[in-house]
Amino acid sequence: MTNVTLPADLAEKLVTSSVYASGELFDTYRWLRANNPLGVAEVEGFDPFWVVTKHADILEISRNNALYPSAVRGTTLTSQSGEARARAITGTPHLVRSLVQMDEPDHMKYRLLTQAWFMPANVKKREDDIRALARQAVDHFAALPGECDFVKDVALHYPLRVVMNILGVPEADFGRMLRLTQELFGASDPDTERFKAALSDEQFAQLLIGVVQDFTDYFETITADRRANPRDDLATLLANAEIDGAPLPPFERTGYYTIIATAGHDTTSSTAAAAMWALATVPGLLDRVRADLSLVPALVEESIRWATPVKTFMRSASADTELRGRQIKENDWLMLCYASGNRDEEVFPNPDTFDIDRKPNRQLAFGNGAHLCLGQHLARLEMRILYEELIPKLKSVSLAGEPRLSESFFVSGLKSLPIAFELN
Repeated sequence: MTNVTLPADLAEKLVTSSVYASGELFDTYRWLRANNPLGVAEVEGFDPFWVVTKHADILEISRNNALYPSAVRGTTLTSQSGEARARAITGTPHLVRSLVQMDEPDHMKYRLLTQAWFMPANVKKREDDIRALARQAVDHFAALPGECDFVKDVALHYPLRVVMNILGVPEADFGRMLRLTQELFGASDPDTERFKAALSDEQFAQLLIGVVQDFTDYFETITADRRANPRDDLATLLANAEIDGAPLPPFERTGYYTIIATAGHDTTSSTAAAAMWALATVPGLLDRVRADLSLVPALVEESIRWATPVKTFMRSASADTELRGRQIKENDWLMLCYASGNRDEEVFPNPDTFDIDRKPNRQLAFGNGAHLCLGQHLARLEMRILYEELIPKLKSVSLAGEPRLSESFFVSGLKSLPIAFELN
């Protein structure tokens, strides 16, 4: 039997943020799927963790939240010192407590507070408003001089405006929310303003805590306003919501605001940019989709698989169990490698090829089971509408420079996509 412990060099890659911005990541995953699809990474400064790289295993863990809970240990890979600091501040391994960090019975109670807002029927009611924002984004794109950075000029801002309007954040604060999101999800990226200097592990943790505190301060102000001046937005709902007859505790309320304000746009931005990357590089793709706009949903779905913005989540085991013939012990930590599952050769033929003809496309980017992404329907709708509006106007597009991805082993995607384009 293959040694349970992963080769030290590959284990090190899994905790190195720069690897997630390069082809090394997929080379690493490819080797692991073929040679040790469920092995233990042992890296200095981190607790050992199982590395789950196969689609079937990720699904099995995701669908069994009782056996593989989210609340017991960190849901993002955290160093031993980082976890110790979080526990000292919050009494838990989490700096924030959102739906992601909850198990039953809390998870469903909190999820139901906003679930109706994100169901297909309610999302569809917002289609006209979202299409208006998409047209504004396309008009802005069309006014550019034939070259742009699609991420910075379009992809970052359109989903941000959609989610901030639903949440109820004033337009004057959109930039602040974008900056805080980038600092939270891209904290290890050298281009993130707050983290440009080389930092010790303790300094890094302290600055990350500062980002969370900035979110807390901002949304406490929003909460006070919505209690005094309720509106038809999610901020009003969360400010006045109750669980078991009592207002949301501040820690959980901040976590709820934060997950909507960050994941609600950042992951969609990454996927929208990935679709443009494909249109610029896959021969004949633009012409084909422009000739048949009914292919846009397939373009969107393959872009979701291709981008997989949430690269990893962590779970733990609540009891001794067995998976893929390996003995998992109670309290063991497991890294779900979604970006690997979405390139699993057993599920996706020619997985490194961008192919809009994949049917079914069983991508895992939104997770599965109890923690299936609440905003999946909104994200698909936003991307579909954007490309329905943009593609008919786009005569040609090509790369005008090297695409660059953010450096993060949690949430990462394109941070720069220079393109040259012609319009019809």
